[in-house]
Amino acid sequence: MEILKVENLTKVYGSGENEVRALDDVSFSIEKGEFVAIIGPSGSGKSTLLHILGGVDKPSSGKVYMDGQDVYAQNDEQLAVFRRRFVGLIYQFYNLIPVLNVVENMTLPVLMDGRKVNEERLKDLIDILGLKNRLKNLPNQLSGGQQQRVSIGRALMNAPAVVLADEPTGNLDSKNSQEIISLLKESNRKYEQTLIVITHDENIALQADRVISVEDGKIVRDERIRR
Repeated sequence: MEILKVENLTKVYGSGENEVRALDDVSFSIEKGEFVAIIGPSGSGKSTLLHILGGVDKPSSGKVYMDGQDVYAQNDEQLAVFRRRFVGLIYQFYNLIPVLNVVENMTLPVLMDGRKVNEERLKDLIDILGLKNRLKNLPNQLSGGQQQRVSIGRALMNAPAVVLADEPTGNLDSKNSQEIISLLKESNRKYEQTLIVITHDENIALQADRVISVEDGKIVRDERIRR
């Protein structure tokens, strides 16, 4: 079943001589539960693509459909609700709130949405992420790998249909990197979430079901590795 469809997506910054075409007429679709890696050199447009998929940055033209819904046909308030409930975003630099502990950081999106925390899901995620002994710790009391685990927990607390990760292992050593990818794959399998990861790491890309290569704002290769 198709969970995500992108049609003729274009993103232009600036105008005239200063115009930069970050995305140029990009189209593809992704099935529910797929693990897709998006790769490409710096400046290729892959992060722009991820931010548009997540409702963070609006396209200049083209369409993004999530579960059949036209994402950018929504007003700003509807778009904010969509981001909180449908998409889980994981960044390279964690973006944790310094004054909140592990549990508070993980549950913040749920509380901001005015909903009750699913305690069973919270416990499940804490166990999977190996954070049981760190619940009261602030971000500055955690290692880089632990902080990224918290950011993953935060992204997964709302049980999003699609998880988008922008270079989630970019600040980590190889051991922590593999642990983070293993956790994302476990979430992809256990919760049947669609996982889209931007990465420069070929070893991570090769663990995906499918690899999409982006250069100069265009898809140059779309290759299925496993079914």
